[in-house]
Parts: sequence; structure tokens; C-alpha cells
Amino acid sequence: MKKYHILKRLALVSASAFTLTFACKDQFLEVLPTGSLAQAQLTSKAGVEGTLIGAYSALAAKNFTQVAASNNWLWGSILGGENNKGTDAGDFSSINPMQRYESSPVSGDINGTWQAKYEGIARANATINLANESKALSAAEKTRIIAEARFLRAHFYFELKRLFNSVPYVDETMDYGKGIEKVGNTPDIWGKIDADFKFAYDNLPETQSSAGRANKWAAGAYLGKSLLYQGKFAEAKAIFTTVVASGKTTNGKKYGLVPRFQDVFNAANDNNEEAVFAIQSSMNTGNVNNSNAFDVLNYPYNTGTDGPGNCCGFFQPSFSLANAYRTKDGLPLLSETNGAPAYNAPENAVKHDYKLASSDAFAEDNGPLDPRIDHTIGRRGIQYLDWIEHPGKNWIRDQTYAGPYSPKKYVYYKTQENTLTDGSGWTRGYATLNYNIIRFSDVLLMAAEAEIKGGGSLATALGYINQVRNRAANPASFVRNAKSGELEANYSIAPYAAFANADEAMKALKMERMLELATEGHRFFDLVRWGDASKVLNAYLAYEGGILVTMFGGAKFTTGKEYLPIPQAQIDIQGSSILKQNPSY
Repeated sequence: MKKYHILKRLALVSASAFTLTFACKDQFLEVLPTGSLAQAQLTSKAGVEGTLIGAYSALAAKNFTQVAASNNWLWGSILGGENNKGTDAGDFSSINPMQRYESSPVSGDINGTWQAKYEGIARANATINLANESKALSAAEKTRIIAEARFLRAHFYFELKRLFNSVPYVDETMDYGKGIEKVGNTPDIWGKIDADFKFAYDNLPETQSSAGRANKWAAGAYLGKSLLYQGKFAEAKAIFTTVVASGKTTNGKKYGLVPRFQDVFNAANDNNEEAVFAIQSSMNTGNVNNSNAFDVLNYPYNTGTDGPGNCCGFFQPSFSLANAYRTKDGLPLLSETNGAPAYNAPENAVKHDYKLASSDAFAEDNGPLDPRIDHTIGRRGIQYLDWIEHPGKNWIRDQTYAGPYSPKKYVYYKTQENTLTDGSGWTRGYATLNYNIIRFSDVLLMAAEAEIKGGGSLATALGYINQVRNRAANPASFVRNAKSGELEANYSIAPYAAFANADEAMKALKMERMLELATEGHRFFDLVRWGDASKVLNAYLAYEGGILVTMFGGAKFTTGKEYLPIPQAQIDIQGSSILKQNPSY
């Protein structure tokens, strides 16, 4: 567990100051060590607010491992079958076994992810303690700061719960010498997570001074999400109904869907009406880690000026994900053949340029597709934001290893280079694009699920799902060629007319979450909580492994791999009698 190094240092500083004062009475000798802060500074209004900001900064988690941030590009999307690692076999090779569901307890990336979450918890706990000690805060300020800190603590524990399942729970009353090192891991922490979110929901204001702070409605949405994960559908339904009807962003905008789907992923449009809670990014702060540094690897692989980032080719969308955007009469293909999704059948698969050079002839797909495909996946011949048409293999590091597609959602525009990107690092790819941990279309789809599973109204669920689909169907959002102005594909999407029963509604809901939220870090966690992981992921591995043999050949998802192993480094620190390894590892 993370020691509270600052507080520990303060204790030593205080002891030293007392000794000097007692010995010679000369106050001028009481010189604090360079870089340290006195308790009076930390408990000042600025000190407490600064500690809280430090807790917010832990959302990005850049100092631990590239995969520890709250966007969950590895843990949610790669493990969910939406993307593969990308690049080539030797680059960031520690991901290779994880995407095959062969994670090891000695993985440094798993340990780094664990550490990053507990770092956020330690900062939140320190904020709560300092706020309680402070005499510089008004009662209202103290309540608001503690509510924000508890919201953040709940977020980090929510992440730990769905990543590892059984984890130690440490609150602000614990530290070294106060029993923290003897806290074992338990799966029974949902009640504590809910209590923190509920406190935040009851005590946070509707609007805040800064757009990135959590507000009442972000806490309500997150509480509903936590309840949904626990299968408490009726309770989740009640809170989602209120959030959908009355929720607003921290900067005072009524929750809604932005008119064009792609504008959710545009740094010029950050903190819009769809942003429920987001990791904030900035530029020119003296440290590129304050930008969207956790996505810096996830750009097309190119080395010229015709594309973004000059690096690195990770996070390539899967063949299966592309195929999922096939439509018939404007609706997705929800049926299965021998347990495999119909969209992966040869007649439905999206045409691609796998194993073709950029100079080779290529016939683009002219079949009907959900328009969200070309805001989510970079495909050859299709306009790539405001850069160029995706050239195919020239933007892929190793096509035979990782496939023909590039990620697209969290990529900056050409016109934003050096205005909404930070070029002071090793690559041009440090963008200032926020990542939405929760956005409003996610809330609508969770609300629909709660209606379906909580004995609510299928008509209401239909309305929520169709709100999301109707936004995607806005012709103003369809991708067009920058030169000709022509549509880049045969886009076809329509709302559902009705759901005959709850089973039919859930099939539609599950597909809609994939199509809408693809590559945003949700998929694996959805599959696990639905109980679909084994079936869906083994079908994915069978299909993908038949093409990308080096990456996926022989891979299999087995029961027990729904959660990551407890890091062996943490077991070594606390002892195996206190910290127990998860089953299957």
C-alpha cells in the first residue's frame, strides 16, 4: 500500500522543529527542509485545495505505467476485443500475454495499475484529513471538498473492484502505525463505494468553479453505474431517471447529446453538454503529462507531416469491431450462427486492405454501415479527420501482425496542431483532448439497461436507445471526403421500432453499447458484468486468431480471468497471510 509520504515527512519536520525550539529558543533556527510543507500550509485553504487537485491529477496516472489511466485502453478495450495492442510484436511486449488472457501476477503493468489507483486513494484520504483539520475553511467549503475527495476515492475503488475484484479497503483513518499494513483484501467493498458516491451526490453543488470538478450530477450518474454493476437495477433506474431528467454539467449545461457524434472527441468542444465526468487535459504547463499523455501511443504509425503524432501504431481496432458496424435496413446484425455473431460471417465482413500495400488496388466496401464506424476506426480510403484519406499500410507499423485499422476517436485534428497539442515532448502527439470517464450517451444506455432489467418500461428503454441512434443518424455527422465533399461510405442507420420483450431489448442494448462506446474502455467490464465474457471473447479469439495468427493463435479465455491477478509485488510487501491471490492465478 502507498505510504502517505507527505504526512510522514511532516511528522518528522514537526519533531525536529520542537527539538530545536526546546533546546535553544531561537526561532530563526527552525528552517524547514527544502521542498517540504508545514502543517499550517497544508491545512490552509490553498493547501487543502491543492491536495484535492493532486487527487484529481491521479486520474491520468502517467507516472506508473502507460496503461494505468482511467481511460482503460488496455483493460477495457483490448481485453474487450475491440482493439488489439497494435504496432509490432516487440513493441511494449508486456501487453502481448495480457491480450491473450495470459496475465501474470509478476506483470509490472498490473502492479503499476494497482499502485496508481491506491495513489489516488491516498491523495483523496489525505485531502479528507487535511480538510477536517483545517480551520481556514468554512463549513460549506469543508463539506464540498470532502465530498469531492470521497467521489474520487469511490472512483478509484470502483476501478479496483472491477479490475481485481478482491482488494484492501483503506479509508482516511488508516496509515502506517494505524493498521494499514494489516488490511487484507476482500470483494465486499461495494457498500463503501456506494456510500462515498451517495455522500458526494447529497453534498456536492450542481455547478462548480472549474469544469473538471465533480458535481452533484456526476456523483449521481456514477452511483447509478455502481448500482448497475451490482445488479440493483430498480435502485439504479430511480437515480438514472432523475439524472437524465435534471442533470447538468459542472459548468451549468443541461445534459444532452452533442448534435454531431464526432464532436464528442474534439478538443475544441471539451466540457460540452455530454461531459458528465472527464479527465481534463492542458498544454504548455511545463509538463506534457498534463495533456492527454495516456493516449500518446495510440495514433496511426506515420513518420511524416500527413498524419498526427509521428508515432506509434498502438491500439489498432479489431476486424470483429469493424464488422459489428454492418447494418441491414439500418439496424445492426444481432443474430448468431453456431454461437458466432452474424456480422463476422464472410458475407457480412467489412472489406479491408489486409496484406495489401498502399500502392495496391483496393475496392472499398459499398455495403450498408453504421456511420459511427468512420468516427471510430481509421480505414483505408476514408477521410481521416482533417488530415488525408487513410492510406492503408503506410500508416500501419506491422499489418500482418496487428491488422489494417487505426484508432480514430481520441486523435487530434491537423488544424489543432500546436494550438490544442503540446509539442514540447518527444512527439507531436500530446493532445489536450479530455477523456470522458462518463458521458451522457453512456448514461442513457445505462438508464435503458436499468429499465429493461429493473422491471421498468421497455418503451422508455427504447426511447433512450433511439436517442443515441438518432444522434448517430444525423447526416451532418457523416464522414465526407475533404476534396470532393462526397460521402465516404454507404451509411445506413435507423431507430428501433419496438422491442417485443426484455430479451430482445437487452440484445439491442448490448450491441448499442459496443457501437456507441467502442474503444473508450468499457467493453470488457460490460461483458464480465453481463456474464458474457467467456462466450463472446472466445468467439472473438476464434475469428481474430484465424487472421492474426501470431497475435492470437491458440489463445483462449477461461473462467477466472474476469479479474486480474493480485500483483505479486504487493503480496510480497504485505505477506501472503494478509493479501490473498485471486483464484486462477
